[in-house]
Amino acid sequence: MTVWLTRITPDPRSREARRDARDAVGTHRRLMSLFPDDAGPDPRARFGVLYRTDDTPTGPQLLMQSNHEPDLSQLPDGYGAGITRPLDPLLDALRSGLSIRYRCAANAIRKPGTTTRALYNLPAVVPLHGPAADEWWTRQADTAGMKVLTLHSQLLDAAQGVRGTRGSGTEQRVRHVRTRFDGTAVIIDPDTLRAKITDGIGRGKAYGCGMLSIAPAPGSEG
Repeated sequence: MTVWLTRITPDPRSREARRDARDAVGTHRRLMSLFPDDAGPDPRARFGVLYRTDDTPTGPQLLMQSNHEPDLSQLPDGYGAGITRPLDPLLDALRSGLSIRYRCAANAIRKPGTTTRALYNLPAVVPLHGPAADEWWTRQADTAGMKVLTLHSQLLDAAQGVRGTRGSGTEQRVRHVRTRFDGTAVIIDPDTLRAKITDGIGRGKAYGCGMLSIAPAPGSEG
């Protein structure tokens, strides 16, 4: 199975691109429109779609990962420029002991038990910030087959939007707090890491959370 990485540079003159940038649900719909529409009840999972928006010196870029090559001709005219390439050479080169750089915008949370929730009047899902989010990421990295060497975290705007038809009574507000984790790590288990890159990390994967990007660290071999 080939894993594809797509980079879309939205054109700031495009009304559709500006609207999607403010709406995680709209972005999800836009990206899923690039894939076949007969994929069953969960097309995002079927096509392994994960995405993240990165700010760059030349403006925001939309990164998408998938196990099916997207059809970029389905983007609206003037939406922006896009390019797709396979990630297989990078994934095939992973090995134990290799130093890498990583980036992941994730929904760092904890789910208190029933007793703890009642005692402290907590919601079912508690967003994590600061050192608590860093600890969460370190645990996630361990289960992803890599050991964190350095870590810088930054709180991002929440991924939010409205799912369902507005005004129909079926709409549901979506909101996922996001923290971006950047740093370096060493690979402990390359097979586990490949699986986590493909599957994503944490909750909110349909709305810009959980996509793990890696690259060999400067000076690393291979």
